[in-house]
Amino acid sequence: MELSADASGVLEGSDIGSQKDRVVTEAEWLQKWEMGNIGFHKEQGHPLLQKYLDVLLNGRSGLRIFFPLCGKAVEMKWLADMGHYIVGVEVSEKALKEFFAEHGVPYHEEPVPEISGAKKLQSTSGNISLYCCNIYDLSSSIVDQFDGAWDRGALVAVNPCDRQRYVNLMITLMKKNSSYLLATVSYDPNKHKGPPFYVPESEIKSLFGNHCEIKCLEKVDDFSDKHRQWGLDYFLEVLYILKFLG
Repeated sequence: MELSADASGVLEGSDIGSQKDRVVTEAEWLQKWEMGNIGFHKEQGHPLLQKYLDVLLNGRSGLRIFFPLCGKAVEMKWLADMGHYIVGVEVSEKALKEFFAEHGVPYHEEPVPEISGAKKLQSTSGNISLYCCNIYDLSSSIVDQFDGAWDRGALVAVNPCDRQRYVNLMITLMKKNSSYLLATVSYDPNKHKGPPFYVPESEIKSLFGNHCEIKCLEKVDDFSDKHRQWGLDYFLEVLYILKFLG
């Protein structure tokens, strides 16, 4: 396997090791929520989103912002309170109901006629709409298109074999000139099976490069005891801004 050092000196290869065949089923994700095994959830919101919010908003107000695989991300309430319109999608109904309960936001449920068995949980004020379904069942005809997206824990949670499918969907959901803030993780994929999965910068460029300008904003050392227990010796969070071409 060929490796080259990226700007941080960490080895990055086009080979993602044994992860390329790894599959996490929908049932496994649902079980994580049922068992409370949600170490990926950040109670205080994500510091990189707070730091680079202006890059996402680009001086605009009242944006439609998409949260793929949203869980119960606290940033949805934070951005809605700023006057933005939030749309999320998550397979776990428990996660979505916990979001509304924990923030004291009243909501109502309604079916999604285009998707069998799907529900939309919408705040009574109408500024937060969360779809409980498989993300691949969504389309722009159902949720329209977005001015911005915050992808933290989504691309890195998608099974590697589904990445192209996921990106194809996201491309159809983003407006021209929209901003897509993407957080990925970097570590040695031969030492941890994921998720979160390792997504090298070279793959982001191959997935999105024909549709976006891509800029790496920051690489943060996020190594912790948890990662040491996984058998890793480094763990970085890498933030990109993708500008969809007009």
